[in-house]
Amino acid sequence: MSAVRLELDRPDGTRIIADHHVGPGRPMVLLHGLAGHRGEWLRVLAALDAPHAVGVDLRGHGESTPAAEDMSRQAFVDDVVALIEQLDLGAVDLVGQSVGAHTALLVAAARPDLIHRLVLVEGGLGGDGPEATAPIARWLHSWPDQFGSRQEFEQFFGDAGTVAHGWWAGLPQGRRPWRPDQLAAALTDVHAREARAEWRSVTAATLLVTGEHGVIPPAQIEEMCRTGRDVRHVVMPGVGHDLHLEDPTTLARHLAEHLAIDLPRIAR
Repeated sequence: MSAVRLELDRPDGTRIIADHHVGPGRPMVLLHGLAGHRGEWLRVLAALDAPHAVGVDLRGHGESTPAAEDMSRQAFVDDVVALIEQLDLGAVDLVGQSVGAHTALLVAAARPDLIHRLVLVEGGLGGDGPEATAPIARWLHSWPDQFGSRQEFEQFFGDAGTVAHGWWAGLPQGRRPWRPDQLAAALTDVHAREARAEWRSVTAATLLVTGEHGVIPPAQIEEMCRTGRDVRHVVMPGVGHDLHLEDPTTLARHLAEHLAIDLPRIAR
């Protein structure tokens, strides 16, 4: 799948890297989760038959600046808004997973003029508190700077399947491109900031996608369905938090239905 590589320089010196997959239809902007990278969405895009899409390496991740000083929620939101405006995309379909979903929610609340439809994949409202951050921060700090081989990575990660493949693809020569202290700071801000007010203000039609074995509490999803303006929720069976890596074809079908994308026959 060919794409145009984009570089967006932000006022604080951070450089954001993205891939612009030029294709038919309304543009879709894809935001990965914590410790992720833009390549995680490639199998979903392939199942959608190469739609018009922009995959973003969020600040502190992937090929974007690894030492961004500002890892606040506002900085992530401003980056996404700036990218949409610089590319003159108009109103986009915004898709985010995990922390990327939280970012997408805040973007949709702050700039409804830029969002046509919204998809939150294994994403909630945040505000979980510091007790939720601590174990993930310890896990991030436990990563070595570099893995000697794919086998070593799989042994560390404890998963030799599709999730490990997706994460390994974001480690150039086995080296993690992100700093654990910065990712922990980004997650701390998610857990510190409860986005209930922002969620209630979102006007875009929204699809919530969770995994049968996901991490978003059912009570929170029920609340989001109850308090959102135009919300539909689907549960994907047999998958967990990284469902976009575990079952990209099924996720693509849900995206196609919500975003009115015509799927190729092979993905039906």
